Amino acid sequence: MKELVEFLARSLVDHPDQVRVNEVAGEQTVILEVRVAPEDVGKIIGKQGRIARAIRTVARAVGARAGKRVEVEILDGGGPATAGR
Repeated sequence: MKELVEFLARSLVDHPDQVRVNEVAGEQTVILEVRVAPEDVGKIIGKQGRIARAIRTVARAVGARAGKRVEVEILDGGGPATAGR
């Protein structure tokens, strides 16, 4: 899951070397924190949050196959960007 989200994020941004995905695993929930360069946040979120929503949908589908609930948070250093939820 983490590798998939990292691959998708790196494919979308101008600074792929600055993409970091941190996985916080609980018993039934996995939180994936995606950090990108501040100028790339818009590329990850997309117009009206469409790209962020698509990334979350793919991650949830993969998590469902593994029996886990997956949340994807997009961070820019200042905190979560909530568009597309």
